[in-house]
Amino acid sequence: MSPSPTRAAIASVLAGLALGACRSAPRGVTSTAPRPAAQAQGEQAAIAEARADSARYPYTAADVRFMLGMIPHHAQAIVMAGWAPSHGASASVQTLAARIINAQQDEIRTMQQWLRDRRQPVPEPDTMAMPMMHDSSGHAMLMPGMLTDAQMRQLDAARGPDFDRLFLTFMIRHHQGAVSMVQDLFNTYGAAQDRATFKLASDINVDQSTEIARMQQMLAALVFDTPSR
Repeated sequence: MSPSPTRAAIASVLAGLALGACRSAPRGVTSTAPRPAAQAQGEQAAIAEARADSARYPYTAADVRFMLGMIPHHAQAIVMAGWAPSHGASASVQTLAARIINAQQDEIRTMQQWLRDRRQPVPEPDTMAMPMMHDSSGHAMLMPGMLTDAQMRQLDAARGPDFDRLFLTFMIRHHQGAVSMVQDLFNTYGAAQDRATFKLASDINVDQSTEIARMQQMLAALVFDTPSR
């Protein structure tokens, strides 16, 4: 069975993140790979720091699940935001979309490194497209706020003001899902105690709550044809 457009798009985003990391070396540095000894020393230092932090503030299975779920959650938002320039989005929506891409790309890299430093599995792009969770009855369901393939196709087909309206509607819901994931983490006993997890989750909570309020204003202005502040 061929991959869905959503899976292919998110896989492309995450592959691009990996490629971008490879291209981020400073100018003047040769293209040869780092010396194995130096590279190994750097990796060991990062792992040692992560272990020291985790020794003071132990991480939990809930922290790992949060990282594993939020990575593809962010990846879908990046796909959605990446359509803004090519789909006739307004200048204000394009500005918002660019901010979402920049912030969430950085957070994906942070979460991937968090998992890597703690010797946890780091999902491959082709397994990250539609993360699932299970309700109390054991039924599989999408992560909070995640769009279905049909909704992604609907957004991809929209242009101009229709794209703006759908993008804001869907992204508000998407952000609300991320905020609920943070709250679930904070409400889990013993979770979010390690410094890196607490900071990341707190940043996501504040940033996306602020963006939700801004997008609600933008959507109201679009629907009721009133200027947003």
